[in-house]
Amino acid sequence: MTPLETVTEEIAKYEHPYFEFSATPKGDDVELCIHSKIPGVLSPAYRITFSERDLKSTQFPWTFQKLLYGCLTDYVVELFTKNPMTG
Repeated sequence: MTPLETVTEEIAKYEHPYFEFSATPKGDDVELCIHSKIPGVLSPAYRITFSERDLKSTQFPWTFQKLLYGCLTDYVVELFTKNPMTG
């Protein structure tokens, strides 16, 4: 399985009503992008890169879940701190 397929397989396990997830190759690594599904949100996508070493770990599914939830939290905080209507 390629690194991109590994991340894509993990992404398929998660669905969120407000965010969508995608993966793209970035050299030997894979970049995970989190985008808002809400129209009019001006914040750019939140990105994290997984190295090939990360993807080969037997703990990758657990690590992926932990990082995904952490990134979602960080992204939501960024959305609210950058949005002029909330501040």
